[in-house]
Amino acid sequence: MESNMEKEQAETFLKSLINKNIRIYATDGRLFVGTFKCTDTHSNVVLSLTYEYRQPSQQKLAEAASSSDPAKGTVTADMTSRYLGLVVVPGEHIVKMEVEEFASQAKSRSILERRDIYGGR
Repeated sequence: MESNMEKEQAETFLKSLINKNIRIYATDGRLFVGTFKCTDTHSNVVLSLTYEYRQPSQQKLAEAASSSDPAKGTVTADMTSRYLGLVVVPGEHIVKMEVEEFASQAKSRSILERRDIYGGR
């Protein structure tokens, strides 16, 4: 009984993510930012309007280090990005997923989730 309830809650949660902006961190260090469309039983995730971000290469880091101020003690190098569009991220390569949410979206969501007012399930 409990596993059936957990499955239902997981399904409801995944449905609530549809069309939300998601960040997916991959095992190879890449970051995918796009709109969540669906998933499957193998945990593969489909994103639309997706951008891929990569860590800077060692050469770019060396260039940034040589041009930075040694007194600061920090080096800044931008990630490289490219537009991919519709992508499937294999579940076996997903390290972490995060929902991009602005404060205004979080407030409205918390109001709508109040079961005592809106008669939720």
